[in-house]
Amino acid sequence: MVAEVARTGGSPEVRASHADRDRIVDVLRVAAGDGRLTLEELDERLEAALAARTVGELAVLTADLPEVVGEGAVEAEDVVRIEQEGSSTRRGDAWVVPRRLEIRSAWGEVTLDFTDAVITQDTLHIDLDLRGGALKLVTRPGVVVDTDALVTNYSKIKARPAADATVLLRVRITGEVAFGQVVVRPPRRGLGRRRATA
Repeated sequence: MVAEVARTGGSPEVRASHADRDRIVDVLRVAAGDGRLTLEELDERLEAALAARTVGELAVLTADLPEVVGEGAVEAEDVVRIEQEGSSTRRGDAWVVPRRLEIRSAWGEVTLDFTDAVITQDTLHIDLDLRGGALKLVTRPGVVVDTDALVTNYSKIKARPAADATVLLRVRITGEVAFGQVVVRPPRRGLGRRRATA
């Protein structure tokens, strides 16, 4: 128990602070991104972390996980830029989601696959300038996409309703789309089942 409580920085009976809860939430999110927790386990532990009153209650939630917050932690970049013309770009296979994405694409396709993404913060801001082509976002439970501030000119947005789940990542897209489309969809059913059972 001493080693477990050391992660939260106090004795088991000490009241947990917001910072204590935030640290544990970060550990849980990275563990889920690494495949150490299923989405169901992540949902359960996030709810428990947000409801925890003591550091002892928080310590139990990460006792079976390696320490990933602090030295050697996966760090998200502040800004990542994607610029292309007449070509395609894909982010997937456990890519680390940055805090901000600036996308400039003309007559091409950009795919952001969040199925196995490593998510270390709760918000991703996408600044989009799309001329022709498409931006495709493959989501998973807990990833919510907001396109309300996006300006569309002779373009369309196709978004399927998000599955009910604790919000893991909120993606806010701003900017402009001309003669193109933004598509938001969950992963193909077969792929999702294979990953869940792997």
